[in-house]
Amino acid sequence: MIAITTLLTAFLAGGVLIALISNFLLLNFSRNLGIRNKNDVIVRWSNQSKPSLGGISFFVAFIFGAIAYAILAGDQNIFQNLQYVGFMLSGSLAFLMGLADDAFNTRPLIKLIVQISCGLLLSVTGTNIHLFHYFIPDMLVTVIWVVIIMNSLNMLDNMDGITATTVFFILCACLVNSWIFNGIYFDLWIQTLIVLLGALMGFLRYNIHPAKIFMGDAGSQFIGLVVAFFAINSLWNIPDYLTVSSWYSIPIVLVAFSPAASDTLSVVINRLRRGQSPMVGGKDHTTHHLVYAGRNDLQVWLIFALIGLFAFLLTGLIVYFLRSEMYLAVVLTSLYFPVVFLYLYRNTRKFSASR
Repeated sequence: MIAITTLLTAFLAGGVLIALISNFLLLNFSRNLGIRNKNDVIVRWSNQSKPSLGGISFFVAFIFGAIAYAILAGDQNIFQNLQYVGFMLSGSLAFLMGLADDAFNTRPLIKLIVQISCGLLLSVTGTNIHLFHYFIPDMLVTVIWVVIIMNSLNMLDNMDGITATTVFFILCACLVNSWIFNGIYFDLWIQTLIVLLGALMGFLRYNIHPAKIFMGDAGSQFIGLVVAFFAINSLWNIPDYLTVSSWYSIPIVLVAFSPAASDTLSVVINRLRRGQSPMVGGKDHTTHHLVYAGRNDLQVWLIFALIGLFAFLLTGLIVYFLRSEMYLAVVLTSLYFPVVFLYLYRNTRKFSASR
């Protein structure tokens, strides 16, 4: 059984405290470094220039968490864990690419190549979505998944607190589902999850409206890779002892990712309808249209927080229904995603910036 003190120490000291200190230092010593919005008022929602280095705290907490676990678990060499090494390398690559983008606005093709490389790194080191149970098609699905999530969360990072809150609940779903599937125990993966949850909580202290700091691409790319990785292990891959099709993981993933998936899908559909590229930025996200409908920034954050909270709770229910072989309940619970999507998409069709 997990000692409560161990969990709290990892969450508070390994995540929250490090994130609070990192973001405080970045906020005070980076006033003129990594500033967003100087010449980007068309794409960015906030009309104020703010430091865009908050995502560094995620990476700092991740590294310190790994070092702490390596010290405390003296009988284990984490660098002999090939899957963890792949996770660290791909996470570091995603972070450095995002950091470069914050500093130099790298070309989209370079970002795509790096994202594909991150997916390939995960795949060849043992992290794959076991959908077809053949390496090549599973590897392709894994790479596509990583690219989609890294871009989706980057697109969602358009208003105070939205992405960090969405990711927080997705990782909560990953944590709870890991316990439901595999039992409650404390290992390297659980510790990493808890530290990152703490880091997100510490970051939100400065990122909820009115935000003092943004996570930047360094944060959205790194946390996107993290979410893609943990979703593969905790949401996509159903344990073998459950005699159900691997395709039953799809409703689990869709419900858990309801806020991000609904926003990305709405943006892609609307931009294609207008003959625009889905990859070009703009103030046409579901978050923006909620403001056009009359909500303020804080209310929009609250709406997405509630959507994320219910998605987290329902994801746990779906996993419970799968274990209990209550397949009709799985289908009914999965309707949450289309309901959320239709609500947000309909709002984008009804309200716009010109109204």
